[in-house]
Order: sequence, then C-alpha cells, then structure tokens
Amino acid sequence: MTPEEFRTAAHDLIDRIADYRAHLEDYPVMSRVEPGSVAAALPASAPETGDRGAGLLDDLDRIVMPGLTHWQHPSFFGFFPANSELSSVLGDLASTGLGVLGLSWEGSPALSEVEQRVVDWTRQLLGLPPAFRGSIQDTASTSTLVALLCARERTTGFGLARGGLQAEPAPLVVYATRHAHSSVQKGALLAGFGLDNIHWVETDESFAMEPAALRRAIAQDRAAGRVPCAVVAVTGTTATTAIDPLEPIGQVARAEGVWLHVDSAMAGSAMILPECRWMWRGIERADSVVVNAHKWLGVAFDCSLYFVKDPQHLERVMGTNPSYLRSERDEDVTNLRDWGIPLGRRFRALKLWFMLRAEGAEALRTRLRRDLDNARWLADQVEAADGWRLVAPVPLQTVCVVHEPPGASPQQVDEHTQRWVRELNRSGVAYVTPSLLEGRWMVRLSVGALGTERAQVERLWAHLQDVVTA
Repeated sequence: MTPEEFRTAAHDLIDRIADYRAHLEDYPVMSRVEPGSVAAALPASAPETGDRGAGLLDDLDRIVMPGLTHWQHPSFFGFFPANSELSSVLGDLASTGLGVLGLSWEGSPALSEVEQRVVDWTRQLLGLPPAFRGSIQDTASTSTLVALLCARERTTGFGLARGGLQAEPAPLVVYATRHAHSSVQKGALLAGFGLDNIHWVETDESFAMEPAALRRAIAQDRAAGRVPCAVVAVTGTTATTAIDPLEPIGQVARAEGVWLHVDSAMAGSAMILPECRWMWRGIERADSVVVNAHKWLGVAFDCSLYFVKDPQHLERVMGTNPSYLRSERDEDVTNLRDWGIPLGRRFRALKLWFMLRAEGAEALRTRLRRDLDNARWLADQVEAADGWRLVAPVPLQTVCVVHEPPGASPQQVDEHTQRWVRELNRSGVAYVTPSLLEGRWMVRLSVGALGTERAQVERLWAHLQDVVTA
C-alpha cells in the first residue's frame, strides 16, 4: 500500500470509526454470533495476491462487526471500564503509523523521553509521592509479574545470578487474599514461587485484607522455615472493588522486610480525585504500584503504568546489555528496555499524552465523579427495592447485587441469578457480569463507560427489574 493509497483508505476508516462511535447505542451490547461463525466467514488460507485493500471496510462490516461485544457502548456495565477516548485513539494511530521501536534511548529518543515525562504527569495527578518513577507496561498482569520478580531477587540477594530459586535453602512465600486478581496467582506461578507458596490471607466483612491476619500468616511461615517475600495488596478488587488497608499492611511489610506491591489497576484512576485518596493512605510504604490508564481513566488499551521506588533495583533485575544495543549515551539516559520484560516497546506514551493534552485533567475528574454519583444512585435504588440486596460495599463505581425471589433457597437464587443475567445479556440492551462471592453467585454492575450518563443507568435499573420477573 502506497502512502497515497493509505491516505484514501485511512480517511474512509476514520469516518467509519467516527460514525461507529456516534451511533454506538444502535448496536446490541453483546455479540450474538454463534461459535465459529466469524472464522467461517474468512477464507481457509491467506490470499496469494493482494487487492490493494479494496473491500476491506465492507468485510469489516460484514465479518467483524457482528462478532463484536461493544465495550465502548454506554450500556456496557460488565467487567471494568475499558475506556478508549478518541483523543487516545489518535495517539495510537500516530504510534502505529510512525512505526518506531524503543529498543534503546538512541533508537528513538522521543519515545523514551515522552514516556518518562507523561508518566510522571500522571504520577502527579494521582498524588503518588515523587519517590516513585514509572514506565508503561502492557497490562497489570505483566506489571505484577515484574513486581514479584523484583521481590524475589531482593529477598534472595539476586539469586538469579547464581542458581535461581532451585538453589535457595527454603521456599519463598507470596501473600494475597483470594479476592486479588487472578494475575497475582499467575504471576506468582510464572515467577517460580509455586502454588504451595502462595499464602491466602483472611479478609474482613468488606472483603479487604486483615493486617492482623497477614502478620499471623508471616509468623506461621517463618516458624515453618519458609521465607516471606512479597505482599500484594489491592485497592479495588476485581469482584467487589474492596480496598485493602495500605497503611497497616505497609507497616507489617516494612517490619517483616517483605516487598509490598499495590495492585491498583482499576481504582488507581480514582486517585485523580482528592476525595478518593483515602483509599491510598499509606501508599508511600509500597515498593511498587500498578495503575491501568486503559481502564477507567480513558487511554486506549494497552497502557498499564508501573511505578517503583527503586528503579536501580528494577534495572538490575530486568537489565540486558547486548553489544548491538550499546551506545555512547547509555550513561546519560534511561533505557526503558531495562524496565520490563520485552526488549522492544511501542510508543504507547503517545496515547497517554494525546488524551491528557486533549481532554485535560479537570474533564477526567468530572467524568469520574459522574460515574461515582451514578453508581451511588444505582446502589440506593437496589437498597430501597424489595427482593434486591447489595452484597458488598460500594466505594467506587461497581455495584454488586443479588435478587432473591421470596422463599427461594440459596441454590435456587444462584440458578435464578445465572438465568436472568444470561437473558439480559442476550437481549443486547445491556451487558453485565456475574461473579462468585463467598461461594454464591452475584452480579457486578460496573458503571463507567465514556458515554454512560444517568439515563443509561436508569434504563439498566428498569431492565433489571423487568428481567428478574420475566
């Protein structure tokens, strides 16, 4: 494709995306295709000769669009927000179109320096202390894995340079609650700790980690000859957005000499609101923090911000310095290849920069406050309605509910819950996600898509009341 052919096709594509965003409410939220139908619409093998892109947009409409669940839809209340401000989409287009890689500072100085600057802008907006420095990873799963690798090497005195975990005299232990994201367990497994060495810590009535239980767990492991290594605390757990108390957890971590990683992938965005920073009280005690700017904040996926207090330690764990990447400037610059797992990195910072510059921090605060207010309104309706019950506190924008028909047993309530969720999602009028909480099914109503106003939340509540009696 020549630049001129690209110009023509890109103009058409941009028009198509703009039209799509302008008419999102015309689509059913959840895709209704049957398994295998999208693949069946594609040829069985790649074309031998190209057509210069003729008909690509027609195929996009014919094959792809029916197979999409529309995450930007104003009636998308599933999972967590995965907002994609169009200003950040422009940054993504610029990044892909420029086609540069960040193998080293010298490879593209702007990639490295823009990333460091705009990540620091975000650190300031979040109220994170200046002792932290950050970089962009792809997802919180990677950020958490990097944190656990750094914790492992601090505890072992850089055992990776010797025999690794296989040479350690005692097993290392990671601490988290069962309400932590599944990536915590996956990261611990990939970092070599082993499932037997993840110690699940008890929680309180709000599903937050109990600091006293953490202290007891560490003492128990020390007495058994194991070595406490890392604690993963969560602000905004996946199921209920529970808030682990960072101040007392941080005190335990410091006293015991273990790494404290804070998974704030979802709730971290709320820290741009001063009234929400109580959730981060004690954050200065953390060794590492992750905030997904590609969730509620609004940057197009993927853009996970990973902050550390000791970048030299991070570089020593992650560093690589092959001869073909060395330059005379290495002593004067930051090579972000040493801040994560991949050698190369995309120019993701353009997405963050474009969004912050185009939208401005105050507009982001206004949008998040709107979502918090709408979630509180929805929670109030649930509390006031017969047969409905909130099953968890609502500190943020996720409302966890269950509907209990009169006289129904717990098993019948579970079956009822799964039935009405399935019917609601298949209807296309809204999308919500069920989840297990303490062994029982409940439904998460996650408010926060870019276009979600009070009108959509009111319609959701009306649909919920209808579908449970259908």
